Amino acid sequence: MPALPHAASTRAAPSPGRRGLWMVLMLSLAACATATPPPLPRAPMDTLLTQDIGKAGYLGAVAVVADHGAVVYRGAFGHADLQGQHPLREDAIFRIYSMTKPVTSVAALMLVEEGRLHLDAPVATYLPAFAGLQRVAGGSVEAPTLMPVQRPLTVRHLLTHTAGFVTGGDDIRVASALLKAQAPEEATDLSSYADRVARAPLGTEPGTRFRYDGVNTEVLARVIEVASGQSFETFLRTRIFVPLALHDTGFEVPPAQRGRIMALTTRDAAGQRVLADTPSAREPGVRLRPYTSGAGGLYSTVADYLRFARMLADGGVLEGVRLLREDTVAMMMSDQLAGFDPPVPAPEPGEGFGLGGYVVTDPAISARPGSRGQFGWSGAASTYFTIDRERGLVILLLSQHLPTDGAPPLPKLATPFYRAVYSAATP
Repeated sequence: MPALPHAASTRAAPSPGRRGLWMVLMLSLAACATATPPPLPRAPMDTLLTQDIGKAGYLGAVAVVADHGAVVYRGAFGHADLQGQHPLREDAIFRIYSMTKPVTSVAALMLVEEGRLHLDAPVATYLPAFAGLQRVAGGSVEAPTLMPVQRPLTVRHLLTHTAGFVTGGDDIRVASALLKAQAPEEATDLSSYADRVARAPLGTEPGTRFRYDGVNTEVLARVIEVASGQSFETFLRTRIFVPLALHDTGFEVPPAQRGRIMALTTRDAAGQRVLADTPSAREPGVRLRPYTSGAGGLYSTVADYLRFARMLADGGVLEGVRLLREDTVAMMMSDQLAGFDPPVPAPEPGEGFGLGGYVVTDPAISARPGSRGQFGWSGAASTYFTIDRERGLVILLLSQHLPTDGAPPLPKLATPFYRAVYSAATP
């Protein structure tokens, strides 16, 4: 029997025209996925920074904006020295002070992922001196009334500044004075710092009130030392700085690089710009604290901190180097205060606090431009950063000016700059 002929296919073969159309479409989609964002128009940001820098304003500033990892704006303005002889360079080194805190938070969260640290474990698990804590319930500095805390102080409390430590404020003057009497700032290492803090009573019950204070992060840095078995400085260098190639970030600056450090200024009572009265202003590059401060001890550059911020913006990974899981970064950048029982009141309208920085919870009422979930922080000497993962933006603005009580303040720098960036980035 002769073989039956094969049945003809009912699906038409694609014509060369159709095949070509699909190829064009796929290539277009690939191009869209990998296209580098165009540079931002410079005028809005340049004009803003130029008008605030000069004889009566900031000495200088370096700024950078990245859009989905690509730098779309960068610039250096003004001078690096008080005499105005050296233009500020993009690779200038800055005292970033409290922008150290997010770095410390990342270090702690790395240990959480490894199971060596637990967010809701009592701090006394790692630092026994914090067992049996008391808080001020009244009385005076000379005769305080103390009572045991009703809940343990935890690692999460340190990360969210809800531990109950106080070093200022008339409403809890007694607790503040008792902590200051222990002189933790005079400690020469984190172990001594934490021991001094543990000898003082808390001002409020842990987990009931947000009160931003560097004491939280200094104690956290000591917890990191105990949990990791390494010095805080060694942990940051080997686990964060070297893997991310942060070549100019550390607790002091090598002598050969100290010429890159921007002068640290302030204003006197007459409003004149003068050199700040701090050891690092007089001798740039020396340690900002006698101990390795997790709250405010780092020097860095725009390029280095951009790499750190991009790591967070990309969900814990940078150029194939992963420090944190995506879900850990999401937790870090989510409001933690609302999760306490009862919820802790927010520090600002439309904002909460994550694990080491502010979090925008309602862009409609927040003073900051940006998206829900935006995360960032600042440093005492006019250094600022923000990460908007929804928009894919990372913004850094670094200067070196310390506000002084009694001196006329300089114009606000960060929020107007952020607004200019968002305006320029919006089609």
